[in-house]
Amino acid sequence: MALIDLANPWIILLALLAVILAVTVGVLAGRRGARASAEAAPVSRAERLRSLPAVRRATRRRAAAVAGAVALLAGSAVVAGVVGARPMAAQTIQPVDTSRDIMLCLDVSGSMSEVDIEVLEVFEELLEGFQGERIGLTIFNSSPVQIFPLTDDYEFIRGHLQSIKAAFDDYSSDIPEHWVGTLNGTGSSLIGDGLVACTMRFDHLDEERSRSIILATDNEAFGAGIVTLEEASVYARDAGVRVFALNPVEGKDDEISAQLTGAAETTGGQAYALRGDTTVGEIIDEVQEQEARALQGEARVVWRDVPDVWIAVLLALVLAGIVLLWRVRL
Repeated sequence: MALIDLANPWIILLALLAVILAVTVGVLAGRRGARASAEAAPVSRAERLRSLPAVRRATRRRAAAVAGAVALLAGSAVVAGVVGARPMAAQTIQPVDTSRDIMLCLDVSGSMSEVDIEVLEVFEELLEGFQGERIGLTIFNSSPVQIFPLTDDYEFIRGHLQSIKAAFDDYSSDIPEHWVGTLNGTGSSLIGDGLVACTMRFDHLDEERSRSIILATDNEAFGAGIVTLEEASVYARDAGVRVFALNPVEGKDDEISAQLTGAAETTGGQAYALRGDTTVGEIIDEVQEQEARALQGEARVVWRDVPDVWIAVLLALVLAGIVLLWRVRL
């Protein structure tokens, strides 16, 4: 479907001027022909000459050529108005995003309070290393809360990470902002439940995509959750999700660290020390080793100028008009 802005007064004025010009050319042509006839030398028995079939055919051809030239010029004026009005056509675009999906999974229990700001700073460093990946954030304690879903709007992501960092320094309320919604279960730091919740935050499950979870936790659970860390890691593996664990207590408790490392390796991922010199770079390399998959975005309609056909018609009309005018020697 094409649209033309006929409400533009300059376009209407241009078309009218072109029509007036075409009519004027036709009138002047007729007057010139009449004047030429009047100035011609008198011919005896001219009526007999004009009645000759050849003369009559020539006269009809000339009149038709003049009328055609005027019609072509008038048509050119109309088409010029259409071109000036910028005809537009709708086009449906289906964008394709070739990327990977990454869910940041943050333990916000009390035992993590001293290191969560460091974890968020690591998340920000990871954000700088990714290009086009869709990133989401889910936090958990005794219950999980999604902060934002998977998105490639990095300014949006960066703003939320900074907002949560600021919340960790806000002691003005009994329940800090980053704890709201995370205390609805029994116990604390239920890592298994949190990991399963993060795994369930991935979308487009019917499509094969690169999916990763960056899990930051000290693995110090208190109370019984719905699933254990081992069960959660198997669930993530079966869902095609690799887990990369950030361990803030690496080297302090070998058993806890071994459990976290085992869970990550079950999914095909790895565990890293939070304060490791190469942690960020290694995680980025591991994630980007997986092939990026195409994901079709939401279809949208865009409007574009489509003057090509009208310009071709305008040129053809003008050229035809010039040829006719030349043939009748105006």
